[in-house]
Amino acid sequence: MPIYEYRRPDGTTFEIQQSFSDEALTKDPETGVPVERVLHPPAVHFKGKGFYSTDYGSRARQRETAAAAEGGTSGDSADGAEKPAAKPAEGKPAPGKEEKRGGDTGASKPAPGKR
Repeated sequence: MPIYEYRRPDGTTFEIQQSFSDEALTKDPETGVPVERVLHPPAVHFKGKGFYSTDYGSRARQRETAAAAEGGTSGDSADGAEKPAAKPAEGKPAPGKEEKRGGDTGASKPAPGKR
């Protein structure tokens, strides 16, 4: 049998176990004051292909979004501004990359072992 929650006019609530076939209470059985049934949304969790665990909120996810909203905790500089990534000066190749130049590409040389 389910447990139903009822609210009194002063805002206090109480719970009572009732059968599905029982009518909803209109008066508090102890005091006789009028009451109304409190309805709560059911918990729904979709399962199956196309639904992921990241689709549902969790306390950890709530903390992550709250931290992101506050601006994060990078601490890279005193004013909180991010430093731009260093990039090579124009006209110079990036480290580890050789600049290709026109000229001998090796295409005219025969492959080793073939003449």
